[in-house]
Amino acid sequence: MDALKIPVKRLDGSLDLPVRAKAGDAGFDLRAAVNLELLPGKRACVPCGIALGLPPGFAGLVLPRSGLAAHHGITVVNAPGLIDAGYRGEVKVILLNTDDQEPFAIAKGDRIAQLLIIPVPEVRLMEAPELDDTSRGETGFGSSGV
Repeated sequence: MDALKIPVKRLDGSLDLPVRAKAGDAGFDLRAAVNLELLPGKRACVPCGIALGLPPGFAGLVLPRSGLAAHHGITVVNAPGLIDAGYRGEVKVILLNTDDQEPFAIAKGDRIAQLLIIPVPEVRLMEAPELDDTSRGETGFGSSGV
């Protein structure tokens, strides 16, 4: 199967284009285009220095990096962030420092999040007076136990 080719516009020529850290990885590393310090409990919208040309039928999901989350409490506020196929502006990541004591320094070029490109089927929602029964039914949050 041929690889899907997604155009990437480099908005900051000093930054590397997103790549997968290892062969077979799902996500592409997104890098910070600025230096900043993220204070405890604060968030920032961090530009990544690229724009994407996602084709119709695809979307980009911006996900946290597990190492930053585990070691520093850094996460993506709106995880997963969504990049729609029609968006052509700069990719930005809304980072949050969940640590209540330690600031976190981000240097230009640091890997701050991951980009996952996914197919999005054409879907039409249609009103229905009733829904089919399932084994779960209407049970919601916490219904499967701890």
